[in-house]
Amino acid sequence: MLRVKAPVRYVGEVRYLLIAVAAALVISGCGAYRTGSGSNPSPTPSEGTGLGYDLVVTEKDRTATMRVGQKVEVVFHAASNMDNWTQVRSTNESVLVPIVNPAATAMRGVTLAAFKAIAPGQAEINAYSSPHCAPGTACPTYVQVVSIKVTITA
Repeated sequence: MLRVKAPVRYVGEVRYLLIAVAAALVISGCGAYRTGSGSNPSPTPSEGTGLGYDLVVTEKDRTATMRVGQKVEVVFHAASNMDNWTQVRSTNESVLVPIVNPAATAMRGVTLAAFKAIAPGQAEINAYSSPHCAPGTACPTYVQVVSIKVTITA
């Protein structure tokens, strides 16, 4: 039987291991979270989902540019204590028409829509959301609006 006079401690080695793990987590986390002021310049067509869409816009985008024939997927997330976005529409269907979104099954709080650019010009994609209130309770009367200006080039 081996006898040890004092318990063996690896405090120094564990401390260096924890520092190395913390450094690795910090380095791997850099660039993984995108922050912004809520106004994204113009998304580019390379940001498509791979599901047949050339462009994806969210409620944080304010402008987008696309070419005739390209498709855009709209992915709107409901804010806390707000209902889902409704009435997602194009203001100019002579240049940007709604199309069926084959991936239209969304999780709770997410609204999906899709549009196709059919002619050069400008249109806006608009949607509305209102506060989520329990039945029979007083509810504030305001509406949240999102509007994305879309420029379509030839």
